[in-house]
Amino acid sequence: MTALLLPAPAAATPQRSARGRRYLMCPPTYFEVSYAINPWMDLNCAVDVALANRQWEVLRQTYLALGHDVDVITPEPGLPDMVFAANGGLVIEGRAMGARFAYEERHAEGPAYLAWFEGAGLKSVTDAVHVNEGEGDFLVVDDLVLAGTGFRTVPGAHAEVQELFGMPVISLELIDPRFYHLDTALTVLDERTIAYYPGAFSEGSREVLRRLFPDAVIADHEDAAALGLNAVSDGLNVVLSHGAVALMDELRARGYNPIGVDLSELTKAGGSAKCCTLEIRA
Repeated sequence: MTALLLPAPAAATPQRSARGRRYLMCPPTYFEVSYAINPWMDLNCAVDVALANRQWEVLRQTYLALGHDVDVITPEPGLPDMVFAANGGLVIEGRAMGARFAYEERHAEGPAYLAWFEGAGLKSVTDAVHVNEGEGDFLVVDDLVLAGTGFRTVPGAHAEVQELFGMPVISLELIDPRFYHLDTALTVLDERTIAYYPGAFSEGSREVLRRLFPDAVIADHEDAAALGLNAVSDGLNVVLSHGAVALMDELRARGYNPIGVDLSELTKAGGSAKCCTLEIRA
């Protein structure tokens, strides 16, 4: 008798779960594009500050509706990029390391965010020695820190983070100036899964990511160019640019709940949801 060959059962969609987070945000009260320090910035492109504030508020309300806590730092005049709170530092287990910005135009943001950390009741606050731009280039995946370099954060800061937090740091080299921070090319979806755009990384870094995250979500250039990877995930809900259509479809297929937001005004300076959001891990 010939054996009956049955089709293999389809893999079940993983059951995802959300975890409450604490975020720090800064309203774009003084937002403008008055200098150009990345390829997204065009001094001839007008910015609608009122619209930027409305879009930012929708993002904040989205986090609150998902059950997350949102702290707000007071913006300072003359610091138009202070809205990009993710760049302000790195906080893990109640310990904070401040940012030290690469460009003079943003230098004063470092002390502003450091002062907020010092008043936030954290276990410790450390002023960085090396140039680093916070969660722009440091992304936490379970017990690892993925660390970007190539345009802003220097390799010495990677060692500084490892020594301060006692966590393994994986250095990744960015090679495309449009993806000048790690958080523009890679997002952490949960404790085991990331999404990333391979074209933003050096060949060796791509191989590292393949080895560490064989089940990663791979974004195409179109979704990366829409800053779809500049996203914020709580393990289930993924808040990201509404223009990253294919990425949202793939996330749904993987059991995540993508939530598209329009941050078109802030994108004029090269930032989207994640840039506006610093996680306070207490």
